[in-house]
Amino acid sequence: MKEDKLRFFENLLKERRAQIEKNILTSSKELKELADSETNDDIDFASISADKMVDQAISNQQAKEIEEIDYALEKIKKGTYGVCEMCEELIGLQRLKVKPQARYCIVCREIIEKQNNK
Repeated sequence: MKEDKLRFFENLLKERRAQIEKNILTSSKELKELADSETNDDIDFASISADKMVDQAISNQQAKEIEEIDYALEKIKKGTYGVCEMCEELIGLQRLKVKPQARYCIVCREIIEKQNNK
């Protein structure tokens, strides 16, 4: 992949990573505020507990995405970015634009998803 495209994807990955970190921080602050607020009844407590569970699930998913982004940034450094880890063919630019941390081309990703759904 050409240097200018690599820089484009590197910047895209870094911007996404920064956005996720901001989301996690904001969510953590909101959870702290909820925890610090006084609950007046069981319904308030149940609502706060449900919000915490949802926010925790979202934060876990975002933490996983940060790991994927870091892995993709490392691949850029190593010169292996944009190569499918299964078939070793180039991953299409359109796929990388949609999911810049993609590890597999579309065909291989579909194969993996079918295997995981069995």
